[in-house]
Amino acid sequence: MTALSRLAATVESRKGADPESSWTAKLFAKGPEKCAEKFGEEAVEAIIAAVKNDRENLVYEAADVLYHLTVMLAARDVSLEEVLTELDRRAGTSGIAEKAARG
Repeated sequence: MTALSRLAATVESRKGADPESSWTAKLFAKGPEKCAEKFGEEAVEAIIAAVKNDRENLVYEAADVLYHLTVMLAARDVSLEEVLTELDRRAGTSGIAEKAARG
């Protein structure tokens, strides 16, 4: 099991947890919109770290981005497996060709 798979399983297990006992459960209790907002905040922080060439902070913020992405997906009942399947489908296809195929 990969670190992302373990993270996704842990996040999923927090869906019904007491918000007082888990940060993830607290995010879920605030609704999918708040989960998406937190993902956006973390993405901006990662961008800032990248622009500043702050490698250590970028690693930290990238981990936050992956965590909050996983929470956001789970809040909308989209599994990490679905996202990975989509990435597998795109493997070997030029990004330019894939984008053109979408119209």
